[in-house]
Amino acid sequence: MLLITPGYFSCAVYNEAGKSFIQTFGGAWKANDDQVTLNIEFHTKGKEQLGPQQVAIASLTPTKLVTVSALGGRQEWARVDEGKGVLSGDWRISAREQNGKMNPMRPGARKTVKILSGTRFQWVAMNTDTGEFFGTGGGSYTFKDGVYTENIDFFSRDGSRVGAALSFQGKVTGNDWDHRGHSSKGDPIHEVWTRQ
Repeated sequence: MLLITPGYFSCAVYNEAGKSFIQTFGGAWKANDDQVTLNIEFHTKGKEQLGPQQVAIASLTPTKLVTVSALGGRQEWARVDEGKGVLSGDWRISAREQNGKMNPMRPGARKTVKILSGTRFQWVAMNTDTGEFFGTGGGSYTFKDGVYTENIDFFSRDGSRVGAALSFQGKVTGNDWDHRGHSSKGDPIHEVWTRQ
């Protein structure tokens, strides 16, 4: 699964039927003619994979994207949605409730991001200074009538959570997305995510 927003992307490889997570990587990107510069911020294979890389886009149509890497590897991607919706884009967690109080999370190298297309999502926890990767999960989502529901297709820390659906009350105000509900463990969650 490859998620692309105007300035950020993530790629996840997993076996949904086997409930196994294989790898993920992603970060910022910029296009210049037919060349795309990638700045890899997270990679499960380790920090030696981080930094600038090049990939040439061979073709983009309404239904597919074909990419060719600098080393000659070719991949074809089928479009799953138009990337449009209230939540589409890349978000960074900016506040979390603890002991009844919302606590701001200051921007830094340690961060959790969530990338959303029109129907798909992936969250990633990382440290961009040390290259540490802490975890990820993703799948499909819906957001209707103030209810955000995630359907988990992969989870790096615990494959038994694949197939679960989590629902949250959600509201977007400006660039802030406030949502509350319960984690897959049943713990209460109240978070604010800010669009990047």
